[in-house]
Amino acid sequence: MPADLGSQRQNPIVIKLPDMPTPWQSKHQHWGRLPAAARGLIIAELVEHSSDPVLVICRDTSSAYQLEQALAFFTKADVHLLPDWETLPYDTFSPHEDIISDRLRTLSKLPELKQGVLIVPITTLMQRLAPPAYVQQRALRFKVGHILDLAEIRLQLERSGYRHTATVYQHGEYAFRGAILDIFPMGCEQPLRIELLDDEIDSIREFDPETQRGTEKVDDIDLLPAKEFPLDEDGIALFRRQWHHRFDVDHRKCNLYQDVSDGIAPPGVEYYLSLFFEETASLFDYLPSSIHLITEAGIEDAAQHYWQDIQQRYEQRQGDVQRPILPPNAIFQAVPELFATLKHYPRISLSASSQADQAGGHDFPIHDGPELNVEPKSDDPLAKLRAYALNRQVLLCAESAGRREALQDLLKRHKLEAREFSSWEAFHDSQSPLGITVAPLEGGFSSDHAKAFALVSESQLFGRRVAQNRRRKKSTSNPDLVVRNLAELRPGAPVVHADHGVGRYLGLQTLDVDDDANEFLTLEYAEGSLLYVPVSALFLISRYTGSDEDNAPLHRLGSDQWSKAKRKAAEKIRDVAAELLDIYARRSARSGRAFDLDEADYQMFAEGFPFEETPDQQTAIDAVIGDMKATQPMDRLVCGDVGFGKTEVAVRAAFIAVQNSSQVVVLVPTTLLAQQHFESFRDRFADWPVTVEVLSRFRSASEQKAILENMADGKVDILIGTHKLLNGGIKYRELGLVIIDEEHRFGVRQKEALKNLRAEVDILTLTATPIPRTLNMSMSGIRDLSIIATPPARRLSVKTFVRERDDALIKEAILREVLRGGQVYYLHNEVKTIEKAARDLQEVLPDIRIGIGHGQMRERELEQVMSDFYHRRHNVLLCSTIIETGIDVPNANTIIIERADKFGLAQLHQLRGRVGRSHHQAYAYLLTPPIKQLTGDAQKRLTAISEADDLGAGFTLATHDMEIRGAGELLGDEQSGQIHSIGFTMYMDMLDRAVNAIKSGKTIDLENSSEDNVDINLRLPALIPDDYLPDVQSRLMMYKRIASAANADELRELQIEMIDRFGLLPDQIKNLFRASELRQRAGALGISKLEFSARGGRIEFSAHTEVDPLKLVQLVQSAPGAYQFDGATALKCKAELEEAAQRFEYIEQLLEMLEP
Repeated sequence: MPADLGSQRQNPIVIKLPDMPTPWQSKHQHWGRLPAAARGLIIAELVEHSSDPVLVICRDTSSAYQLEQALAFFTKADVHLLPDWETLPYDTFSPHEDIISDRLRTLSKLPELKQGVLIVPITTLMQRLAPPAYVQQRALRFKVGHILDLAEIRLQLERSGYRHTATVYQHGEYAFRGAILDIFPMGCEQPLRIELLDDEIDSIREFDPETQRGTEKVDDIDLLPAKEFPLDEDGIALFRRQWHHRFDVDHRKCNLYQDVSDGIAPPGVEYYLSLFFEETASLFDYLPSSIHLITEAGIEDAAQHYWQDIQQRYEQRQGDVQRPILPPNAIFQAVPELFATLKHYPRISLSASSQADQAGGHDFPIHDGPELNVEPKSDDPLAKLRAYALNRQVLLCAESAGRREALQDLLKRHKLEAREFSSWEAFHDSQSPLGITVAPLEGGFSSDHAKAFALVSESQLFGRRVAQNRRRKKSTSNPDLVVRNLAELRPGAPVVHADHGVGRYLGLQTLDVDDDANEFLTLEYAEGSLLYVPVSALFLISRYTGSDEDNAPLHRLGSDQWSKAKRKAAEKIRDVAAELLDIYARRSARSGRAFDLDEADYQMFAEGFPFEETPDQQTAIDAVIGDMKATQPMDRLVCGDVGFGKTEVAVRAAFIAVQNSSQVVVLVPTTLLAQQHFESFRDRFADWPVTVEVLSRFRSASEQKAILENMADGKVDILIGTHKLLNGGIKYRELGLVIIDEEHRFGVRQKEALKNLRAEVDILTLTATPIPRTLNMSMSGIRDLSIIATPPARRLSVKTFVRERDDALIKEAILREVLRGGQVYYLHNEVKTIEKAARDLQEVLPDIRIGIGHGQMRERELEQVMSDFYHRRHNVLLCSTIIETGIDVPNANTIIIERADKFGLAQLHQLRGRVGRSHHQAYAYLLTPPIKQLTGDAQKRLTAISEADDLGAGFTLATHDMEIRGAGELLGDEQSGQIHSIGFTMYMDMLDRAVNAIKSGKTIDLENSSEDNVDINLRLPALIPDDYLPDVQSRLMMYKRIASAANADELRELQIEMIDRFGLLPDQIKNLFRASELRQRAGALGISKLEFSARGGRIEFSAHTEVDPLKLVQLVQSAPGAYQFDGATALKCKAELEEAAQRFEYIEQLLEMLEP
């Protein structure tokens, strides 16, 4: 096969774009034969050669977003998009803050626009806007060196619509902390931290909203208003005047009127925009008069359809006296008015059909790209692409950088050389016959002009492949996540104190002890007893997650209840730790077979997977390949929820084993599951010479006998079946891999048989129960674990509504999503009635395209449905819980869940997590029967989830009940009881300590948690003052992080972070950090107590102290006036330590002398 296309060509090709007529020479030109994928290129050319700005009007929101992506690839010119509000006309919702931010940023730039392109959907163009003067004149300016009046600034921010919060995460929020102002300005990508020196701006820095750490410095910033209407006194007064002029209703009964009068922006107030201004504007008032227009075909119909929708919704709602609404003309431009305006500007209309017959018409020699399918079974899988590229210059467009690499590998294996390009311009100027780049184009196209060229998208090569990389990030470890469970504590929540057991958290309290103020956590125990825990001892506190919070077993202070529960758990934990280590030792001593990997065949097989692997899934696959190539037998557990993830990992492992002439057995607990796996495996191996069989009751006795004979002869490569396969009578010719699905569902006898198998072959176990990552840590190196779990993405606000089922509500929810170009998950978890539900939905919404997906479909069929949904062939996916961990569909931002009362909290969180992207407001509707029919538990769950709009923090909580199940499953059911009695966090902590102790050959007293703890009292104020950090939850989180820091480096990092986020540290916090560092050093020496005051102090040593007794004797002998023994385990010190600095230095020097 030829290595280079260039060598087969007579002359190198240099791209020449098709000739274009002179643009805008007549008032209205019509350009035809332009496939959707090519419009970006033609518009880019027009923009590059135009000295005036260009306005592109699209027929809907989704085509506007697609065009924005395409233009970003084809041109370096400025590309602006004015996004739609993404709400229905007269909606009772407000647009997402990120949308308002993007709109205000775009509107503020338009008056200065000299060149470049603005994209707008026709529906957005119809909206009336605030006058340009509002956006321009309301900008606040912050510059380093400026003087700020804080009280005045706070007032201005409130009037501009900014909201005061404790911590800034989203656009439109601000927070004051002493001399620091955090603000997330509209139109900015990142929030800003403004630090003051007295009343002068000392520095302005961007910061990361997730970590809250500062990043880049900036010199100045123009602050746009937070809303598209004014909420200052003048704005409110005008609103009230115009309200009374427009509406003849009792304003005292109108919540919206009352809210605006109080300076609050109620949801949906945007549809009263014209009441805030004497006169509204249109988008054309923001643009220079020299603009040129480009319009997509179909905008007239789209505008007409939208106007009908507006009028219909107006008629339905106009009689509401508590929420009267404005007539359509007050909020939108009517279609005739809008199109009359368009006639004032030179305009080009683009269409896919021929326009040659029109006045001002011109057709381009451009076509949709042909199918160039890769054919894995063929001798030359890339034959079609090779032939296609012989007489034209071809640029392959991959969906992501990862896909580009995979495509490059495929090309190289088949002797095709593609040069990588970073941009269209670079390819355009080159003579390279075959190029490759990253460009998210919807499809490909070709030009048959004199110098032919083509852009080939992935869908032309692989059919509709599903990319998953739009939103996923590799999960990064965030220190907040470790402590977040405490940060979310609400008064009344149960917590576990390592020494006193389970109590309820009542809040933080400042108490004076020895004339020094210190902060304490107040815990309530049985019979109303109170315990005050100093914040320096927060490492003793963990959240209780053993069972339902209301039924947490509160202990009595001073009783032996807690010590008994702990002792019982400790005994069991030692056994578990010993057993785990025993298994590990036995595995390490064995050696098995190392499999070889044929990279070319494996790559070809992997490309048959129609979805892009998630990062977690890829990590699991790589780990399995590594295990199989090693000589030590594999024993890996892959955890991940129901979906496509785990099966593919198993399929890849089976492929490697079969390629090495080994047989594979897949063990499943039920016949139905066996059948399902059989179909999945058969589908995946359809293009390969691999024999897959299933042994189940669906096969006759003679068929079963034949399968077993073929297995013994080596004619069957993969055998799937239930525990019958464990019968000693079954003969295998060359068994190399056993895949076990849901091992916990097998009985004791079968588990024993599996244990024996582990000594001989590679074992891969799959489970759908989420195993907590904490457990993964404590078992690292004992059993290999791979977890497939999509980490929750950046904070995604999902508006959640709990409502009784109502057809009108469902219709509105679906329309809201579909009209903004999005898609809807409709969860109906009854497979028996899912077809009927689809018919009912189709009756209510005849124009909607509905797909159906559930777990009883064949895997290939289900993949097809999901792939169609991903590529927007369906607007609505009517489905079962199969979507819980399905593929990522970035365009789906509404989920409707029927009978939400039947789901657990964790499951609801997970389902809701299917929707939500930063620039789209996501909605979750939890539909229930009438409230009276709901159980108390169901009501509680639904309230909890509707309140926890922020997925990031709540996700951890929601998975706790699953974690407990998972831990019980991995460690044995008996352990679940122990977890309930002492709480999950403490159980895992004790197990971790036991495993490490046995590994290092030490004995450890698990019951005595104080063994590692140092009680420290220096008679100094050591706390975070509430005027430094007013938010209680933030203080609690910082206390927990300081108490949990493992070493001096972590403490230093925390200090830097606190100075960065909250300002310079006051003395009380410096004391807190120095005391924490002393605790770490004292703990390492086996000191149990440090107690010091102005006259000296006392040190107590634990039974396992590292301090050499001889050193202590020498110390006392050298200065008997300064040191003396106080009993067998304590040392008394005398010194004048009036100042805090003296006290710390004295103790630090003393510890240094005692160090070995």
